[in-house]
Amino acid sequence: MPIDVTDVPERERFEARDGDADQALAGFMTYQVTGRIIAVTHLNISPGYEDRDVGDLLARAVMDDARSRTRTVVPICPFLAEWATRHREYTNLVAPSTKKMK
Repeated sequence: MPIDVTDVPERERFEARDGDADQALAGFMTYQVTGRIIAVTHLNISPGYEDRDVGDLLARAVMDDARSRTRTVVPICPFLAEWATRHREYTNLVAPSTKKMK
């Protein structure tokens, strides 16, 4: 399953493309950047890719990119908000007021 994730800043989203299907769009995660803040707004998984961990690949790419650019993440997207609670290695990237309390 060679799913490639890339940032497409001109579209304000990270895209996941399927290398086995002629680079078909498997999904995307949209964002808006203001200074050192990245607000992640939406996740879309294309039909047929729901069970291929595309959301996880996109979330990890967004968070790794935020870390490399020293950005703070505001997870407006419910998927990313929940994902971040399960992946403690990224907790320090999430804006404190947006962290879920457990």
